[in-house]
Amino acid sequence: MRHSTHTPAPGRRRRAALLAVSALAAGLLPLTTAGAASADDPAPVPVDRFEGEVPFASQPAEGLFTWGGDADDNPKLELKERADAPEGAKVLEGSYDISGYGGFTHDYAADQPAHDWTAHQGIRLWWYGDGSGRKIPFEIKDGGAHGEASELWNTSFTDDFTGWKQIELPFTQFAYRTDYQPVGGIDHVLGLDRMWGYSLTLPAGVKGQFAVDDVELYGKADPALRAQVSTDAAVLPVKEGGSARVKVSVTTTGNVPLADDVTVAYATDGGTATPGTDYRPVSGKVSFPAGTASGASKTVTVTTSKDREKAETAETIPLKLTVTGAKSPAETPQVVIDAHGLPYLDAKLPVKKRVADLVSRMSLAEKAGQMTQAERGGVGAGADVTGYDLGSLLSGGGSTPTPNTAEAWAGMIDGFQLRAQATRFQIPLIYGVDAVHGHNNLPGATIMPHNIGIGATRDPQLAQKTGSVTASEVRATGVPWDFAPCLCVSRDERWGRSYESFGEDPALVTSMETMVQGFQGRADGSDLDRGDRVLATAKHFVGDGGTAYGSSTSGTYTVDQGVTTVTRQELEAVHLAPFSEAVDRGVGTVMPSYSSLDIIGDDQGPVKMHGDAAMINGELKGKLGFDGFVISDYNGIDQIPGDYASDIRTSVNAGVDMVMAPYAYKDFRDGLVTEVKAGRVTEKRIDDAVSRILTQKFKLGLFEKPYADTSRIGDIGSAGHRAVARQAAAESQVLLKNSGNVLPLKKSQKVYVAGSNADDLGNQTGGWTITWQGQSGKHTDGTTILQAMKKASPGAAIDYSKDASAPTAGYDVGVVVVGETPYAEGVGDVGNGNDLELTAADKAAVDKVCGAMKCVVLMVSGRPQLIGDRLADIDGLVASWLPGTEGDGVVDVLYGKRAFTGQLPVTWPKSETQLPINVGDSSYDPQFPYGYGLTTSKKVPVGGEFTLKALALAAGHVHDAKAGRALVDTARLIVQRKAGDRITAAWAKPFADADHLSLTGDYAGALTTLLTAYREA
Repeated sequence: MRHSTHTPAPGRRRRAALLAVSALAAGLLPLTTAGAASADDPAPVPVDRFEGEVPFASQPAEGLFTWGGDADDNPKLELKERADAPEGAKVLEGSYDISGYGGFTHDYAADQPAHDWTAHQGIRLWWYGDGSGRKIPFEIKDGGAHGEASELWNTSFTDDFTGWKQIELPFTQFAYRTDYQPVGGIDHVLGLDRMWGYSLTLPAGVKGQFAVDDVELYGKADPALRAQVSTDAAVLPVKEGGSARVKVSVTTTGNVPLADDVTVAYATDGGTATPGTDYRPVSGKVSFPAGTASGASKTVTVTTSKDREKAETAETIPLKLTVTGAKSPAETPQVVIDAHGLPYLDAKLPVKKRVADLVSRMSLAEKAGQMTQAERGGVGAGADVTGYDLGSLLSGGGSTPTPNTAEAWAGMIDGFQLRAQATRFQIPLIYGVDAVHGHNNLPGATIMPHNIGIGATRDPQLAQKTGSVTASEVRATGVPWDFAPCLCVSRDERWGRSYESFGEDPALVTSMETMVQGFQGRADGSDLDRGDRVLATAKHFVGDGGTAYGSSTSGTYTVDQGVTTVTRQELEAVHLAPFSEAVDRGVGTVMPSYSSLDIIGDDQGPVKMHGDAAMINGELKGKLGFDGFVISDYNGIDQIPGDYASDIRTSVNAGVDMVMAPYAYKDFRDGLVTEVKAGRVTEKRIDDAVSRILTQKFKLGLFEKPYADTSRIGDIGSAGHRAVARQAAAESQVLLKNSGNVLPLKKSQKVYVAGSNADDLGNQTGGWTITWQGQSGKHTDGTTILQAMKKASPGAAIDYSKDASAPTAGYDVGVVVVGETPYAEGVGDVGNGNDLELTAADKAAVDKVCGAMKCVVLMVSGRPQLIGDRLADIDGLVASWLPGTEGDGVVDVLYGKRAFTGQLPVTWPKSETQLPINVGDSSYDPQFPYGYGLTTSKKVPVGGEFTLKALALAAGHVHDAKAGRALVDTARLIVQRKAGDRITAAWAKPFADADHLSLTGDYAGALTTLLTAYREA
């Protein structure tokens, strides 16, 4: 390729220097050229001159290309001639307006050999500064198959100058990127012998322009790149009087023997422990001669002493290392003498007393740290956990350890917990994840149906079981906190989060909150310290499911993060009701919504929920009596109007106790301290927030057992857990049409299978699976619907043609599995590149198969799909939702191993123009009403008005929910049978209303209403 053989033009470096001097004289440039080169340095090697030698192109070709969180985040690039160009005639200029993330990349061609950068000290570039003070991340791509399947290493420089400046980035300065790796990481070694290019990330949240020129490799390779000294741990806690053994190791790139001698001088120095009193000082030197094998280690022992103090906070003993001949450890290891004798450490004391004792001892900065939650990718190896007294970390969607295994999760979180042991009070972290349908960030975990499917089961006991399985698998990896369940009441299926809701009816959502007990156990929190329980989160408070179409101001979203406009009565009846139930069930945390609330008649206008004191302090903590803690959503306070300081004080004063500031955690912690010192946030408010947080940490048993209990790792993805998911998948299937009793299928039938979602596990599991948005294809362990069909009928002929292009003659029945591809949050909003129509390919598959034979269509989707114009040609129609990893559950009902029992958790519309359409609407004419669901049970009830009246009479004497629901279900099936395919508005409205009444416990009212529907059929 052109760069691998390109050599600098004669006199090029001299020309650049002359240009800098002449420009300085003309007042154009500050004196900002890089340091003088050594005489034995190799000549610089160009990477990009931006003279047109590298095109705008993407893989597999070599080229420059842009990227971003969405299309609007991609910067605009051009090669432009400039008189002040530091090198050549042109520079790369660009403009940007980034709300999420964005930047540009230079990738070498994937079909050519990678480049070797090992001879050089680093990479440098000319940057035209604007003096903004913003950090500009710079990334290089090491190893792997090509630039988009390599290992990422990054550093940054600060744009704190104006005009052109040459920025030098030594390779020793680059760190392994911890928040994202495209191939999950390779060897965690910056080898530099297989390099694929670089990328620059541009500032977000502000419009800007940039100019860059002359990216090149410079200098002679630093010996520290070939060998590195490390210690076995950055923090080594010991009981007072114990000894810590610090293992000092040396490793080399490529695991070759040392080329030169390496010496490590050590000495205990500094820290909060007193030498001679708390420990015996040590100093000395260890050597690793040339020829030593990579991985060799030696041990330094630090011995502590018992003093006369019976109660002490933790004390630190840094072991300073001075390395010659290799790269030094990233940080100084610290021996920590454990805190002891203090009341808050006494597990026999009541939690309230332990909390009060600890809070009374903490500084303002330590309290602010407890109120701060950072993203694991933001803290790197975790030094800031100690440095900023952080109270919590999280993994956002797709933020995982490398490798992404259960053991690696436990090891990673234990490593972060170890950092917390170096703080004064050794307050453990509380680590949180979005395990919204199983431990969905972990390949191999049991993935449940999304909540919309759980709502379709109408089975509270099963909902609790799914929560229990999830809790067990999550806690086994060291995670004690789950940002679930979502208690949103989804009122518009155009919302990209509608599948996170149990349904459109607050009574249905409330009935499924047994999942909270599945997560936490008993409502008093006494089970939280068990190894199979996690702290639950009720989200998103309040009204996120009611945002109006077109009200969002977040990028290209149309519904998500918009405005919910309701009367006070509607707010309480629809959106607040599920949170009241959650508080009664003892939910430990609540998360506010990104959305805004506009209560008609209060003259406040739309108020961002993260700053809504009336709702968080007044309604949630006041009227509902919530005594857990409120955790913000991801960067949620940033959307409050005003600057960051006002965001901090507004949210905290409104009642937010912990703020999720994934990468801005330093700004939040320090900003909160400033706000308190200025008197804009009271210390009383801080103490309340910290007390709430610490209460949950004590209940979880984290002070006694901060590290992962991995004894249940073997249960992750186990047969027993998958059996629960399989049952949930089966019960979630809603049979909407069954002409000629095409279902259940017979194992003797010859079946033609088609459709995009028949054999795609990624589409079947949906968003929030392994990554935030999810992805098509196989990314975890599970069974697709096609695979399950073949397992269920091993002797039958089951042939698959995804696009239905194979001949259709000779088959008894066709099964076409269609629907959506994965998405999450506002990315999935209708109008944001999405609609409720099937793709052209799926429509063609349905038309071809259903035109040739009896057919069953399965909708694998997060919301209803418009099917009305094809309904007459379809014999069987099933709403499969997003059933998770267990396709066997879907097939269990297809082949009659289980009867179809699911009911619609949302109204199925005839057209998009009907939206929003919900149970209880005065005008209600759906394709299929809320609560609808046929059965294939062999015991289908029969009867007429007399039977329905008798059932209504019996309901007046029923006080048991199970018995009442059974009466209503019997009547529902009778009413459905009479209606057949003739679903009219006059029939649908009382039918849907009856299901709502049943869920509220009004079984007599439900049966009376079903009698009205029967008469309209």
